[in-house]
Amino acid sequence: MGLAIISPGRDPEAWIENIKELDAEIDIQVYPNIVRKEDVEAVMLWNHPKGLLSEFPNLKLICSMGAGVDHILSDDSIPAHLPITRIIDEKLTISMTNYVVMGVLNYHRQYLRYQEQQAKKVWDMSSPEIEINVGVLGVGELGGDVIEKLRLMKFNVAGYGNSPKKDLQYPYYYGEQLDDFLSQVNMIICLLPLTPQTENFLNKDFFNRCNPGSYIINVARGKHLVEEDLLEAIEEDQISGAMLDVFLNEPLPEVHPFWINDRIMVTPHIASVTNPSAAAPQILSNYYRLLNQKPLVNVIDRNRGY
Repeated sequence: MGLAIISPGRDPEAWIENIKELDAEIDIQVYPNIVRKEDVEAVMLWNHPKGLLSEFPNLKLICSMGAGVDHILSDDSIPAHLPITRIIDEKLTISMTNYVVMGVLNYHRQYLRYQEQQAKKVWDMSSPEIEINVGVLGVGELGGDVIEKLRLMKFNVAGYGNSPKKDLQYPYYYGEQLDDFLSQVNMIICLLPLTPQTENFLNKDFFNRCNPGSYIINVARGKHLVEEDLLEAIEEDQISGAMLDVFLNEPLPEVHPFWINDRIMVTPHIASVTNPSAAAPQILSNYYRLLNQKPLVNVIDRNRGY
């Protein structure tokens, strides 16, 4: 029995090398060249073809090759009894937090403004900072770390989530308290999990409820954002600008208006990238647990979507 890697468009060699270093005998098949589907007990997935998993009669475990699982949960054909696990990696958290802090500081200290002034040889010392109050949508492992680091830097930070949380050291809002949350902030960082409830969360209505001139950072999923609504909100100055690392279509098409909008910073989904050397041991550990009928780790709650 063995593993299958299904990640169209991604080079699986680093994953295979890291798994084989841990267990040279393990049987690994790689999509689309999976010929012994009956031997597959566990699959490693990233953006798999929907419906494909029904072809594996002995499948017992689904492992996301990253922290996100929305690419798996969007496949309605997956039986409800199959456990789904995700990657939890400190380096993923560090990378994400560093990226977000970079975005906060760039906006706070007006980095783009000074780039433009340098090109024009302009020396302008007026208003070197923009006063910001930061709001983080999604206070899980990633969002919690972002808030912790920003608070250490003495920024005013508030969090918003789906459910109540206790004993937090910062203002926290949830559920129907979105307007209260938005009234307190003018920079919004999206770290929400992607669920049916959060898809298209950053839309025209959301932007209209923000304080005028608010700035958006989206490092969660492209499907959180209604892209045309953001462009309209920026054109109307309701939103001052955005830093975006995730998009509906990736790579971002060359004709997309985000590329040429001088108030939008685009990065190519690099805020936090899974490291196979850290992730492979987690997947292999769960595979062994499956074979030995032991409890799995990092199992997601399908009802919550993460």
